[in-house]
Amino acid sequence: MKITAAVARAPEADFSIEELEIDEPRPDEILVRVVGVGLCHTDLVFKASQTIPLPAVFGHEGSGIVEKVGSAVTKVAPGDRVAITFRSCGACARCEKDDPAYCHTMPLLNYAGMRPDGSKSLQGKGEDIGSNFFGQSSFATHCITYERNVVKVPTDFPLELAGPLGCGIQTGAGGIMRSLACEKGSSLLVLGGGAVGLSAVMGAVVQGCETIIVLEPHEARRKLALELGATHVLDPAVATDLPAAVREIVPIGVDYSFDTTGIPPLLQSVMQCLGPHGTFGIVGIAPPGTPMPGDLMQAVTFGHTVKGIIEGDSDPDTFIPEMMELHRQGKLPFDRFIKTYPLSEINQAIADQHHGDCVKVVLLTGQN
Repeated sequence: MKITAAVARAPEADFSIEELEIDEPRPDEILVRVVGVGLCHTDLVFKASQTIPLPAVFGHEGSGIVEKVGSAVTKVAPGDRVAITFRSCGACARCEKDDPAYCHTMPLLNYAGMRPDGSKSLQGKGEDIGSNFFGQSSFATHCITYERNVVKVPTDFPLELAGPLGCGIQTGAGGIMRSLACEKGSSLLVLGGGAVGLSAVMGAVVQGCETIIVLEPHEARRKLALELGATHVLDPAVATDLPAAVREIVPIGVDYSFDTTGIPPLLQSVMQCLGPHGTFGIVGIAPPGTPMPGDLMQAVTFGHTVKGIIEGDSDPDTFIPEMMELHRQGKLPFDRFIKTYPLSEINQAIADQHHGDCVKVVLLTGQN
C-alpha cells in the first residue's frame, strides 16, 4: 500500500516528503490512517543523533482512524478513533505493575527503528526505511502500530488534537500528577515553558499547588503560563541567579522542581532552589555525559531526591482518558498552545517552533 511520509535522510537536512510502501499489518499489528501527529523535540533529537539509522520516518504523537487490524487484535476494530502513544510489552515485571513507561523492552520496542525481529514496515526508493519509532512512525498518512500503544478516542473529542496526549502532554501533566504527585498547597518550579512545561503547569493547577514558578525566555510563553495557572514567571535573561530569584518567592526553597530543558548549567543550579526534602524531576534531554545535578552531601543533608521521569510515569490506558476528561472540564486546555500545519510543511513548522513562533505543532495529513 502506498502512503506519503516525511522522511529523514540526513541528520542536518530537511525532511523530504516521499511516497513509500507500507506493509500489511501482521497478526499483532494495526494499520492506522493518521489524521494528526504532534511534532516533539524528541523526534528531532533522534534524527540528529542518528540513534536510528537513516533514512527513517519519525513521529510518535499520532492520532487517527483504524483501517485494518491483524487477526490477533481484539482491542480495536476498523473505524475506531485512536490516539497512539509509546509501546510496551505488557508482560514484564514493570508492565505487570501498570508501569509501562519502564517496560524492560522499552528501547527495543520504541527506539530501534525496526520491529524486534529486525524487519522494517516501510520501504521506498528500493530500500527499507527506518520505522516503528515508538511503535508507530506517524509522520505519515498511515502507520503500523500495536494494541499496547493505542487508546480509543471518544467521538466528541477533536481527533487531530489527541496525538500529543500520547507523549508531550502526558509527560508534562503526568510528571506533576503521577511522578512527583505534588500535594495540594505545595510549591513547584518548572524549567521551560514549551508544551511539556505548560502541561506541567496545568497538572500543577489540577493538583492544587499553591506556588507555580515558570522559567522561560520567550515573553509570549511566560504570559501564557500565567494564563494557564502559573503564579510567577521568570525571564532567565533577568533572573541570572536562579536560586536567589526563586528564594525571593519561596524563601525556604520549592518542594518540587521539574526540568524540561536538559540544559546542564541550569540542572546544576536547580538543586540550590530546593527546600528541605525537595524533589527534582527531570524529563529534559541533556547532552550525553551530563553529570547528575547537585552535590552528594547537600542531597544527604537536606534529603533531596533527583528523579528521572519517562512519559510522566503514565499508564496510557488510564491516564489518556483522564486527560481527555480534564480537557472536557476545561482543566487541561492544551489546545490553547497548539498550532496546526500540513504535514507537507513540516520543515517550516520545525523552524517556527524553534524560533518560538508557536509552542506545539500538530501536523495534519488531510486524512480525516
